[in-house]
Amino acid sequence: MFDLTKCSLCPRNCGADRSSTPGVCGAGMKMQVSKIMHHHWEEPCISGPLPKTDHPLEPGSGTIFFAHCPLGCVYCQNGKISRRDSVGQEMTPAELAYEMLVLQDQGMYNINFVSPTHYTPQIIEAVRSARNDWRDQRLTLPVVWNTGGYENPETIDALAGTVDVFLTDFKYASPDLAGLYSHAPDYPEYAAASLVQMAENMGECVFDDRGMMKRGVIVRHLVLPGHRDDSMAVLRKIASIVDPAKIKLSLMAQYTPEFLPEKRENDPYTKIRRKVTTYEYEKVADLARELGFDGYMQERSSATKRFTPDF
Repeated sequence: MFDLTKCSLCPRNCGADRSSTPGVCGAGMKMQVSKIMHHHWEEPCISGPLPKTDHPLEPGSGTIFFAHCPLGCVYCQNGKISRRDSVGQEMTPAELAYEMLVLQDQGMYNINFVSPTHYTPQIIEAVRSARNDWRDQRLTLPVVWNTGGYENPETIDALAGTVDVFLTDFKYASPDLAGLYSHAPDYPEYAAASLVQMAENMGECVFDDRGMMKRGVIVRHLVLPGHRDDSMAVLRKIASIVDPAKIKLSLMAQYTPEFLPEKRENDPYTKIRRKVTTYEYEKVADLARELGFDGYMQERSSATKRFTPDF
């Protein structure tokens, strides 16, 4: 189904022969994992209640961060691991299956793959292995696909039977902003098409008796300073292509400019060299409520890098 010698996993469609040359994203044939951790700072239905102690094995989302990313967001809080020249620990699908089962044994609520798109075929193989009595164990946790939203609908469709929850971004409505901040002017087109596919594949959201999501779609949108009009256009776009009642919206205020490149003459990022104001965020939140979205709103105190994992 996937030919990594002519890679077309993401909308870059770079055609790289990843057996000899990395793709535009920086990924080769072998998976590279940057960090495996118990994540406590995702949406409540993903990572559960905040931990009561500082014990490292406190339950949360069993999160696996992959190196590299199809996007190139200039403000990426995971920039240390997402860039083309980033390096992670190489893993085979069998090794990844083992790590998933370890997280399950530690009481995690789910398996949460962060920036997984460029390793789609290897992850499908790993999940299939872990779910099929792998060494006398079997993965029963929901699998979360935590993505920037820059996906080919065909790739999303291929994940049917592998992924239970899509946790996806919808970053921009404007191709100009998508080009400036993520080097992907076609982002709005693909974010919309892939979201439609996700919603069709998942149906309505399903939760267990603890309020943890077992199946469904969560759409994240990060409000950027100086661009509330685009944020409002994003919400209107989402509401026009999927039923707001069948997904959850996570409207984020956590943007911080600390991850931007160093300021230079004729700086193209002047508008986003500050945090989002309460007024900007609340105007977007008001529209979300008006459009009928349900989900999660962030407190302004989240706009700090202290919630970013240490890579």
